[in-house]
Amino acid sequence: MQAARLHEYTDDMSEALSIDEVDRPSPGGPDGVVVEVEGAGWCQTDNHIIEGMWTDYVPQELPLTLGHENAGTVAATGDEVTLVSEGDPVICHPVQTCGTCRPCRLGEDMYCEDSAFNGLTHDGGFAEYLQTSERAVIPLPDGVDPTDIAPHADAGITAYHAVKKAVDELNPGDHALVIGIGGLGHIGLQCLDAMSAATITAVDLKDEALDLATDLGAHHTVNSADEDVTAVVEDLTDETGAQQVLDFVGADATTGLAPDIVAAGGDHHVIGYGGHVHEPAQALVNGEFSFRGTLVGRYAELQELVALVDQGEVELRTSRYDLGDINTVAERLEHGEIEGRAVVTPP
Repeated sequence: MQAARLHEYTDDMSEALSIDEVDRPSPGGPDGVVVEVEGAGWCQTDNHIIEGMWTDYVPQELPLTLGHENAGTVAATGDEVTLVSEGDPVICHPVQTCGTCRPCRLGEDMYCEDSAFNGLTHDGGFAEYLQTSERAVIPLPDGVDPTDIAPHADAGITAYHAVKKAVDELNPGDHALVIGIGGLGHIGLQCLDAMSAATITAVDLKDEALDLATDLGAHHTVNSADEDVTAVVEDLTDETGAQQVLDFVGADATTGLAPDIVAAGGDHHVIGYGGHVHEPAQALVNGEFSFRGTLVGRYAELQELVALVDQGEVELRTSRYDLGDINTVAERLEHGEIEGRAVVTPP
């Protein structure tokens, strides 16, 4: 089968991955599942993997097939699999978990002590077929297209996971700020609108992204290229700040806003990454606000997100690309030229 593989780390996205002929995977065990990939979302994390940013955090052995946002049709199963059968449409949680360690027993999939992360530590879905496990697949409702929903396997549940934490701290009348209305941010904004009664303000550098934010439920928008975000937030919140900030950019410039825009006792959720947090300890003490990280999401949260999609509460803005155009996707995302989410479709 064909697979897009990373052979060496590089900053040059134009030749980042090569299309190789590799063996089609088998289930690999009694609980294994092989999925014929119909859609695999391209993520900013894929660019970071190519650059080698993850080598200090997880073990990686090259060459590696990337792709951690996968959906398709079950092609084969192990002898003990009962949740799905051949021909079933599924979306794949990116992490295959052991199910027996303490984090797994607590439902904390991302903390599993013996996990495999497709496209990060193990071969992913930029290929014709993907090997995963029964614990990682979620059957799709009738009428939900695997190609369209694929990016929810990471972008969707990462945004949903952050929003779910934020919603627990939001009351009617509170203000929430969404920074970055891109591939993750446009999902998070919709989840926030569906799950809370907060007033939502969207922040982005591009008017097109802010127009999308308005279409998706934002009450106010701020173009940070020519407006002072702090001043606008102060004006909108009577100088109290936003109770919850969802930062889908995670750059120095956006995390640096926190002391000036987060309400006392509120949270600045760091979802996008690539920047740093450089704030005086006194700023956190004075405002008693918190920075909160976001690492994908739980299996159960992906089930919940699929339900929101099925109910028409959340839609993805996607563009499709052939597997052979994969480096074009990498380049376009690197230059901020993709609106919404890119989906790679294997042959």
